Amino acid sequence: MKHYKYLIIGGGLAGDGATKGIRELDTEGSIGVISMEPDPPYMRPNLSKGLWKGRPVEKIWRKTEERAELHLNRKVVQLDPANKSVVDDQGEEYTYDKLLLATGGTPNHLPFGNGNIIYYRNFQDYQHLRSLTERGDHFVVIGGSFIGSEIAAALTMVGKKVTMIFPGSGISENIFPSDLSHFLIDYYREKGVELITGESAASIQKEGERITVHTGGGRVVEADGVVAGIGIHPNLDLAKEAGLKVNNGIVVNEHLETSAPDIYAAGDAANFFHEALEKRTRVEHEDNAVQMGKVAGRNMAGGNETYTHIPMFYSDLFELGYEAVGDMSSKMKTIEDWQEEPFKKGVVYYMDDGRVRGVLLWNVWDKVEAARALMKEDGPFKAEDLKGRITG
Repeated sequence: MKHYKYLIIGGGLAGDGATKGIRELDTEGSIGVISMEPDPPYMRPNLSKGLWKGRPVEKIWRKTEERAELHLNRKVVQLDPANKSVVDDQGEEYTYDKLLLATGGTPNHLPFGNGNIIYYRNFQDYQHLRSLTERGDHFVVIGGSFIGSEIAAALTMVGKKVTMIFPGSGISENIFPSDLSHFLIDYYREKGVELITGESAASIQKEGERITVHTGGGRVVEADGVVAGIGIHPNLDLAKEAGLKVNNGIVVNEHLETSAPDIYAAGDAANFFHEALEKRTRVEHEDNAVQMGKVAGRNMAGGNETYTHIPMFYSDLFELGYEAVGDMSSKMKTIEDWQEEPFKKGVVYYMDDGRVRGVLLWNVWDKVEAARALMKEDGPFKAEDLKGRITG
């Protein structure tokens, strides 16, 4: 049995952020990190961005082992809040004074594929896909949103033929305004990506090294590899079985404490009150994981901080890129403020009852703080109030 003053379940960015937060207030207390992954914590966004653009692998590691003892390739299967103990899948028991649940999420899977689909999420998935690109030329990407669009761009930029398959009519159509989403369709086609829109993958067969993908509409695509990015679901089983309050995530208060004493939660799996949006939500992006993990760590170490951060996220799509904050849904009213040519550079404001609830900075950089400040303003705003507000 091992005892830690601070025990962290989850080896992602939230768990790593917590080790940094703890060390800011407690330089000596023992920290243990239990992770299902075989690799130590790393900057996850590099898997679909930087590593495909030549970023060295050695640059992605977070050096968590300098602050904590790592237990890799282990899954916690039992949590006993009353006795402050956990047990992993190898039968090892750990006890703690303070516990953080940074359990993250698991990719959604299709009901077929027999292991022939890479559900792109971790460093092992990157290595697998990278090895396939060294001997194959044609890849199918299932999904047309955040991960799907990034992976399709990354594979194309390293010289691979890519076919995207997704049920929507535009890329990231649940997030972007319709005209921007459909602009991306043309943009990707100009880059050489084949897009099969309005259809879903229906079955997959493998013969030798080749994989055949059948769509629901009868299309047949042969490929050297298949990647899927169709969303994730939070890992909540451990919290549920331990009796913690769960509702679209592990419910935490403003200090990131769960319903059980001395247990905190952070990252993709945490349901928190978003102060700027004035509602509870869950955010599945790097910035939220890092910042929330850090605040949780500081509070575990005796801090009394409130989590008020407005998370941002970002993406790279060939030569285009964006940063964004807040709620972004194509069902919301939007105000578009393009500079000169539409879709090349500008800002999209996502509105609700006259207030700015989300901001998309499309090829506009160093304006995240301005976007955050705007979300805190009461408004009401009209289109003419927002034209040029961020870009000047």
